[in-house]
Amino acid sequence: MKKIIYLYVPFVLFLSVFQCVGQEVSTNDIYTYKKGDSNGTGKWYLGREISHVMGFQGMAWLDRPEREAEENTSKLLSNLNIQASDTIADIGAGSGYHVFQMAPVVKNGLIYAVDIQDEMLAELRRKKESGKLKNIEVIKGSEQHVNLPKNSVSKVLMVDVYHEFDYPYEMIVSIKKALHPDGKIYLIEYRGEDTSVPIKKLHKMTEKQAVKEMKAAGMKLEKNFDNLPWQHCMVFVKE
Repeated sequence: MKKIIYLYVPFVLFLSVFQCVGQEVSTNDIYTYKKGDSNGTGKWYLGREISHVMGFQGMAWLDRPEREAEENTSKLLSNLNIQASDTIADIGAGSGYHVFQMAPVVKNGLIYAVDIQDEMLAELRRKKESGKLKNIEVIKGSEQHVNLPKNSVSKVLMVDVYHEFDYPYEMIVSIKKALHPDGKIYLIEYRGEDTSVPIKKLHKMTEKQAVKEMKAAGMKLEKNFDNLPWQHCMVFVKE
């Protein structure tokens, strides 16, 4: 039987961790471990169980022809108000579904396509080379860092990936460091409040949960677009 580990954290200590936002802090005590959903990792953050990562085997699903009709991805990208000079990071870029739609618009800027799976990175490079696109830089991230230069990006896009981060606090802190002072995070997640959205529960998030987790890393909600069929499009800025 899989061993179940419980970490009991005093409430005062828990609060003190998040009062140190923006500093290098130890976060070993902000995660708990217990049995949960069969689709989950058994690792919990601020009351939410972290989901397993969708592997590269799901690449075809990411690139499915019906995705535009189901998710209105063109509307999603219009929400970003992309400018020709923008520097945008797509975190968890996968096979590049959004990357290769944004690149032609960012004519004078740059797209960072960040992923941790070698197979996804290989597909990103293949598509970049076949399209002869010069304004895409493929980056291998890690479980705790996006590996982007400090103060390097104006916008960060995360589409249905944040809920899979094994270290969500560390990742948002890393992203925050890479953002311009007035930079924005566009957090796209299937609506956890909507039972009609045909996605497993662990692969959804509520606005309330997202706000709580982003606040812990020093980000605040600026706006939540409600114009997508299944997803939240939440815009976060630095506090």
